[in-house]
Amino acid sequence: MAPTRQRNAKATGTTEIEKKIKRGNALRQGTAWKISRGLWTVLLVVLSLCGAAAWIYMSSEDSDITEVLVSHRELVAPKPRVFRVPCSEDYENYKRYPSCTPQKCGRAVTDSVVTREEAQVLRRLAERGLALAGSDGGASILDLHSGALSMGKQFVNIYRYFGDQVKDVFTLEDFQLYKEVRKRIQAIIAETFGLDQNLMHLTKPTFFSRINCTTAKTQHDEYWHPHIDKVTYGSFDYTSLLYLSDYGSDFTGGRFIFMDQNGNRTVEPRAGRVSFFSSGSENVHRVEKVTWGTRYAITVSFTCDPAHAISDPTLP
Repeated sequence: MAPTRQRNAKATGTTEIEKKIKRGNALRQGTAWKISRGLWTVLLVVLSLCGAAAWIYMSSEDSDITEVLVSHRELVAPKPRVFRVPCSEDYENYKRYPSCTPQKCGRAVTDSVVTREEAQVLRRLAERGLALAGSDGGASILDLHSGALSMGKQFVNIYRYFGDQVKDVFTLEDFQLYKEVRKRIQAIIAETFGLDQNLMHLTKPTFFSRINCTTAKTQHDEYWHPHIDKVTYGSFDYTSLLYLSDYGSDFTGGRFIFMDQNGNRTVEPRAGRVSFFSSGSENVHRVEKVTWGTRYAITVSFTCDPAHAISDPTLP
């Protein structure tokens, strides 16, 4: 009888071990399913967020743009990328200055005139100055030449309004870099359009701009309307923009759009990028509404008429 009890004991032990193994397998399978289900849930959430971000990004872009002249992902160097267009008759209504008044018209883009590091320095300059005030709407300006600074729904003179406090905001090095960058931009415009740069003069308005998606409060905040620089400011002959922030990462919307008869063409901002063009109606343009983030830039304008020349700014 003893051997029989031993066999039964062994059988019982084996059954218990099998049950434990089965329970362990079941627990592992259940845990694996829970982990797998959790991973799928996380993956679905991530995909949903990416889809939403893509939708916001795509919906921020103008649907009527027919061509991207230069993407923010491209690096245009060392030579500018030039797009020739026929000159308009606008310049016939003004005194002509040989070797300066536009004979060859067009638009161009370069990323080799100003470094991204210099653009960051100039952006910080703009941020410090605009932090003193700023528009109630989505568009603020800072003009170091005239001193004009957006404040609420009006403008003040930063030098008179803040007095000696300005010296705590700006440095001599800031103004020196600003002047050096202006000279480089003037030189590349002259080289591209075949001009005598000594006959070109800085003109007003030349200013920093900060644009975000805040609702416009006054007409000054409505930066998105189509316009012609030569019509708006008769002194303009050449317009340039130096971008201080990146499209797509610092802001969405806010692209510069040339409105041609056969389509709308855009230049996408990139920090350190200079976009420049002849200022007549051959280059009707507008700016997309900024839908997210903040867009910083400097508009640097040139005239051939010495009567409309302005000097580089100096720190009081």
